[in-house]
Amino acid sequence: MQTLPLVALIGRPNVGKSTMFNRMVGKNRAITHDRPGVTRDRMYGEVRRRDGRPFGLVDTGGFALDDAGESVRWDAKGPEGLKGFEAEVYEQARIAVEEADVLVLVVDGREGLSPLDARLADHLRGSGKSVLLVVNKVDGEEREDELLAEFYALGLDLIAVSAAHGMNMNGLLDTIRERLPEERTVEESEAEDSGVRKGLRIAMLGRPNAGKSSLVNRIVGEDRMIVSELAGTTRDSVDVVADIPAAKLRGGKGGKHSRKKVETTEDFEPQEGAADEVWRFTFVDTAGVRRRTKITDEVEQFSVQSALKSARKADVAVLVIDAVGGVAQQDKKLISYLDKEKIAFLVFLNKMDLVPAEARKKLVKDLESALSICPHVPKINGSALNGYNVDRILIMARAIHEEAGTRVSTGVLNRAMGEALRRHQAPVVKRRRAKFYYMTQTAVHPPTFVFFVNDPERVKDSYAKYLENQLRKLLGLPHAPFKVLFRPSHGEKE
Repeated sequence: MQTLPLVALIGRPNVGKSTMFNRMVGKNRAITHDRPGVTRDRMYGEVRRRDGRPFGLVDTGGFALDDAGESVRWDAKGPEGLKGFEAEVYEQARIAVEEADVLVLVVDGREGLSPLDARLADHLRGSGKSVLLVVNKVDGEEREDELLAEFYALGLDLIAVSAAHGMNMNGLLDTIRERLPEERTVEESEAEDSGVRKGLRIAMLGRPNAGKSSLVNRIVGEDRMIVSELAGTTRDSVDVVADIPAAKLRGGKGGKHSRKKVETTEDFEPQEGAADEVWRFTFVDTAGVRRRTKITDEVEQFSVQSALKSARKADVAVLVIDAVGGVAQQDKKLISYLDKEKIAFLVFLNKMDLVPAEARKKLVKDLESALSICPHVPKINGSALNGYNVDRILIMARAIHEEAGTRVSTGVLNRAMGEALRRHQAPVVKRRRAKFYYMTQTAVHPPTFVFFVNDPERVKDSYAKYLENQLRKLLGLPHAPFKVLFRPSHGEKE
């Protein structure tokens, strides 16, 4: 449900679309690099400034076609006969053009007018939508007339900017706003958004080619992300917003495979919701994370950093593991990272339909071994290709997030502490036993519990783990990550 007018950035590779996107949304959302073709999928953002009307913005991949255009035949719908990434990138841009209210054709003022710029201008003009020509990389007014001269031949309204240096970006925003369609009334907006509730931000994390993009496409029900057998297709961390019916979140009417048994560490209760309710989720597709020693490419380094940052900022992360390839060392490192950062996450064993029956027991055993440091993390066996158990990701993610937001009263906590201490006393350390006074909760997401003791140094790691496990059972928090801290009380050690 698009409530804001949408503006699409279109153009050849390396003309500065992603730099312009970042400058307009006010965040470094899209990866920028001198190398052409870094952006491939559609990247969405919002432009919100105090001095003007907000609008949606979408960055698209560059058209990497032959400048002469001789190798590609064009018709009213665009270039034909494209192969590989060119076809996928064009399809993503075509959808953006179709969705948008205003089209911004970005060209490189330093390089001058190219035949492909002219082809794109003709193609966008044929869309019947408002088209603005933005000549980027014009770094000073003294050369503006010289650099703009040949672009007037395209017959489009144009404006000169420098996205990298911020020159005339306010003028560009004003010009775009003048072209936006009329605002909808409050009544229309409210009617459109009625029944839509805020869902979760879910980040997909994993090694290259584990199936993260396929999983996002399957969940949202469209080819929103480029999918290829070639590893490393996704480079940016891309947000995909989708409205999910409440039926899918209950697991009763979520699709062909929704009634299949979920293989998790523990059973969980589906969330309740009205039959006609809709939840708006944001799925973050991230670049594949390889071993650091194998990363020699600068763009990939940025992609990996962005992926890990997205996992930290998400409500829940989904670690996607390629079941055919088995649980690799890098998967184990990602599990360790997510556990250390106390990120709420679940594991989705993808491509299970391709694993022979005799190999599945070993695969599950290997995963359980990898999760031994955080056995509370649920796992789901499934397949993005045929949809098996995909809907269960949303159900489990909501269950984990709800747990992570739990607040427990001090009275309940101290009764739980007393029960845990009664079942198993703290071990004697340096001829004395740690004495526990009381405990309290200091935070949520993740829940953070603080034990006040006479001497925290006498609490061994093994006993701290015991207390964490007891809290999970006694407080009913089987899946959420949480922190257990120990603080001195009464000022002196006894």
